[in-house]
Amino acid sequence: MTAQSSTISTSLYDPIPGVSPDIYSGKDFAQVARIVYEAAGIVLPQGKAMLVYSRLAPLVRASGLVTFGKYIELLGNDRAELDRTVAALTTNHTFFYREAHHFEHLAQVVRPQVLSQLEARRPVRLWSAGCSSGEETWSIIMTLLGPDRAMGQQIARADIRALASDIAPHAIERGSKAVYPAKDMAPVPAALRSAWTSSVGDDELTIAEPARSIVRFRQLNLLGQWPIKGRFDFIFCRNVMIYFDTPTKEHLVQRFAQVLAPGGFLYIGHSERVTGAATQMLELVGPTIYRRSGP
Repeated sequence: MTAQSSTISTSLYDPIPGVSPDIYSGKDFAQVARIVYEAAGIVLPQGKAMLVYSRLAPLVRASGLVTFGKYIELLGNDRAELDRTVAALTTNHTFFYREAHHFEHLAQVVRPQVLSQLEARRPVRLWSAGCSSGEETWSIIMTLLGPDRAMGQQIARADIRALASDIAPHAIERGSKAVYPAKDMAPVPAALRSAWTSSVGDDELTIAEPARSIVRFRQLNLLGQWPIKGRFDFIFCRNVMIYFDTPTKEHLVQRFAQVLAPGGFLYIGHSERVTGAATQMLELVGPTIYRRSGP
């Protein structure tokens, strides 16, 4: 991947207000922006200079290095530190039942297909890509299992598996733990909450074990290699591509289309659109819902 075309010449960056240029300069920001773009496709415009400083300053201090310049040198030689940098600069804002029309479509259109597929002893595979801290993933699983706990347990015992992936290890850890403030689950329909959550401690809920048994949380860079075999019946990747430039978005969506089963669905964020080569494989069937056509 080439360096982002929108990067301004480092000599044109203004000084960072309130920060000594010996510690963190416009040039340092430009280098971080380039590194993060090449590693994860995330575009950091000039207006994000202070955000970068606030997110990375704790990592700079923890590394024992005094300046961002020295820290940037470290990133070129330490893959684990680069992963921590990328994770620190990702936005993990999400919530349960976000963009509810997607879950309505999942319940009304996709769930009957899933049940038929499982009844015919055919496997069902799904992917929550860029799952953040798991709220999207568990909303999907609860919707598929449905409000009848006995029936949902039967579904969970069948050949159905979900991949939940994110680039940030701290997000993956929280999603796998599956414990959330009870107030955060308020958007989930009451019948699903009753069937698939239980109380833990004060004012917290956890996802029930039958639902948890379906999901595998994994750290994954969407722009890297995908250790994936087979195809998915549907993929959620919502409000992730807003941080990418157009060529990166188009390439990613094309890859999603290629790993979708014929007739499978791709759900994307409300401000995202499918463009480029993927338009030959994906048909718009609802608000930000696309269906895979062809073989």
